[in-house]
Amino acid sequence: MSQDHDSSYKFLFSNPELVRDLIMGFIPDEWLHSLDYTTLEKVPGHYVSEDFQQREDDIVWRVKIGGDWLYLYLLLEFQSGVDKYMALRMMVYIGLLYQDLIKRGDVLPDGRLPPILPIVLYNGQPRWTAVTDVSELIPAVPGLVEQFKPKLKYLLIDENAYSDAELASVNNLVAAVFRLEHPANPQTISELLSALNDWLSDRPDLRRMFALWIRATLMRKPEYGIVLPQVDDLQEINVMLAQRLEDWARGYRAEGRQEGRQEGRQEGLQKGRQEGELLALQRLLSRRFGVIPVDVTERISKAALPDIELWLDRVIEAKQLADVFNDS
Repeated sequence: MSQDHDSSYKFLFSNPELVRDLIMGFIPDEWLHSLDYTTLEKVPGHYVSEDFQQREDDIVWRVKIGGDWLYLYLLLEFQSGVDKYMALRMMVYIGLLYQDLIKRGDVLPDGRLPPILPIVLYNGQPRWTAVTDVSELIPAVPGLVEQFKPKLKYLLIDENAYSDAELASVNNLVAAVFRLEHPANPQTISELLSALNDWLSDRPDLRRMFALWIRATLMRKPEYGIVLPQVDDLQEINVMLAQRLEDWARGYRAEGRQEGRQEGRQEGLQKGRQEGELLALQRLLSRRFGVIPVDVTERISKAALPDIELWLDRVIEAKQLADVFNDS
């Protein structure tokens, strides 16, 4: 699930609108904000060396500045811990990118290299503590040697550094992504899904992209206890999540009142999850096939959680009610 989430997150930032919103909302620089982001172009990432050829997290865009290009090197970090040597890694990656630009002839008319803005977007739980300049990884040296220490800085965007109120004030797609990653409460998720549904009403490509990412995000978080079938539509996710979010909200409030016995709490969460899945299945069946026969309702009410989850997976693509329960 974590790998699926990482890939879907990369998928989001492979869209120019998300890259633009990241810059406009989270990089306070008037000159960058003045650029024409309709000129954004994605750059192939084949420049990595043999040691790094399996990397899938680095994304490179370029945007026009006059007749030349500014390159945006976006590195997405999903690791649970902070990488002490991130500045060194970025220096290596930027060097490899420059080598490839030279090889392809994508340099300035006078032969100089185009500017690159290296960005690290970090969404791990611990706050980022690593240095952002490679020179800080090397101790001070007396005399001449100090002048030749390598220097390269990267721009850090740490999702944990922003409160939900701060993100709400930004009010763009990337802020919504950050809020869904670290929601203040269950109500926040419901509000964000509704907002995204409205914002993207005329953008079916982005609606599908966000639906895939939201599904992966919600399912990988154990505190939600949410299992969703394969769905690629925001409205469908809204419908299916309605009861699940209510169940989670009840557990969320109860956990605030009770710090007691872990075993009992787990049993309660499991029971609540099963009831939520059951109600969600009934709601989806009714929406797809109309009135549910009594015998089907009874079968669902007596089913174990694995069976309910299996039927939820089937209901989206089923052509008729019998297809959902056909085990042959």
